[in-house]
Amino acid sequence: MKKLIVSLAVTLFMRTVSAQTTWTIDKEHSSINFTVSHFVVGQTAGRFKDFDAKVLCKTDDFNGAVVSFTAKTASVDTDNDQRDHHLQSDDFLNAQKYPEMTFAGTLVNEAGKYFIKGSLTIRDITQTVVFAVTYNGRLKESTFNVDKAGFTITGSLSRQAYGLKWNETFEGGGAIVGDQVNLNLNIEINREK
Repeated sequence: MKKLIVSLAVTLFMRTVSAQTTWTIDKEHSSINFTVSHFVVGQTAGRFKDFDAKVLCKTDDFNGAVVSFTAKTASVDTDNDQRDHHLQSDDFLNAQKYPEMTFAGTLVNEAGKYFIKGSLTIRDITQTVVFAVTYNGRLKESTFNVDKAGFTITGSLSRQAYGLKWNETFEGGGAIVGDQVNLNLNIEINREK
């Protein structure tokens, strides 16, 4: 009887482990974008060009999926070299001392509404964040041997809460660069074979 119970437990464990699928980000079809207010009246847009992510899940709808993400801070790109170097400096990301920003969290589906919650670390400061997620669906297609899923992630965060401290003002007292950073991530992931 004891052997039967141990055998059933091992079988159940193996099924649980094998039921987990691993997904990796399709970097060519994903983008990590942000905007921040400039001189109060405008928005400056940027992106991170070097990033990676992995998703581990056990359900077809990705509920409960474990997500890990990294972006190289030196890869920040706003189409302006001078501004990019400033963003890489200690006034903002300090890419030399803190070469990566990371996220670790969970994707949640509550009654068809998705969100992602976890720990975001920038400049060695970690905070809990929650971002809205739109699940764009999954495609399993045999002609191109494709099994992929797509998501759009949106939200905002305070840059100063992460030590991105530059806070110059113009005459009249308005901030040259706003505190709130708006995020818009377009993500495609591929199921590992």
